[in-house]
Amino acid sequence: MLLSELCFGTMTFGGRGYWKAIGELSESDVTQLVKTAIENGINFFDTANAYSEGLAETLFGKALKNLGVSHQNVFVATKVRLRMGAGANQVGLSKLHILDSVDDSLQRLGLSHIDMLYIHGVDPITALEETMRALEDVVRAGKVRYLGVSNHPAWMVVKANNFAAANGWSKFVASQNFYSIASRDIEREIVPMALSENIGIMPWSPLAGGFLSGKFRRDNKTEGNNRRDNFDFPPINKDKAYDIIDVMARIGETHGTSVARVALAWTKNKPGVTSVIIGAKSQEQLLDNIACTQLQLTAEEMKELDSVSALTPEYPGWMVDRQMTGRFPEAK
Repeated sequence: MLLSELCFGTMTFGGRGYWKAIGELSESDVTQLVKTAIENGINFFDTANAYSEGLAETLFGKALKNLGVSHQNVFVATKVRLRMGAGANQVGLSKLHILDSVDDSLQRLGLSHIDMLYIHGVDPITALEETMRALEDVVRAGKVRYLGVSNHPAWMVVKANNFAAANGWSKFVASQNFYSIASRDIEREIVPMALSENIGIMPWSPLAGGFLSGKFRRDNKTEGNNRRDNFDFPPINKDKAYDIIDVMARIGETHGTSVARVALAWTKNKPGVTSVIIGAKSQEQLLDNIACTQLQLTAEEMKELDSVSALTPEYPGWMVDRQMTGRFPEAK
């Protein structure tokens, strides 16, 4: 299975309910952006049943139909977990909700199967065993090809995969997480787990909800037409982010490129990252993001970016590093 190094996310499609602050793209806009993405080598698309209360899936499915794109030429991922209605069981990771949601997603997308189904978050009141059994059921039914996990702690992913392996069931092969140069939290536990367990990392919001788009600088904190203006998410340390942006701006000037491209190039070059999810509300934004694939940061630039964005040491990490001192014989 070969996937493009960038994945086009659909969170800006539709704009219904809670998701209106993120994007309100119409059917014609969506079709044009999907066309542009495909023409520029993207074959991986990410959506979720909850985005715009199902409308994002519908619009994406219509775009594929409008463009005459064969499902065999694209890889489609969607998700299950978030609330999809007022009913008590229209949310979570129970067998009931997973089976209902997969059927509903297939109908909205107009597809015969889902290439990757992610569980969209933790459901603490449903037994992990029930969730894994339900996921195996949809795989065996031919409705889902691969399984992924999103927004889960590392220990839970390993536990789930061990349970699946013991029963001969399908395991999670991808982990979708918030990961950007302004928020490197997953490097503490999730990245080492993914590298150890051969799980691909799919970063969401690599531009930190637009904060790393280039519109936000310490002396110009808002510029309109940015989702951070009305939807300040995901949370980041903004003071530290401004320091990172200053360095990225300088590196961008050296390459004659944008801050956003530098941020995306940094993310896609990190260990374990398989495909970076980008979103867009315009042709200009999408093409600028796609251009990050042409940006080659030097080892010195990556080192500088790593330094300015470094995580604060936490236990047991700092103890592991400390105890590595002298672990190998010193060269004479």
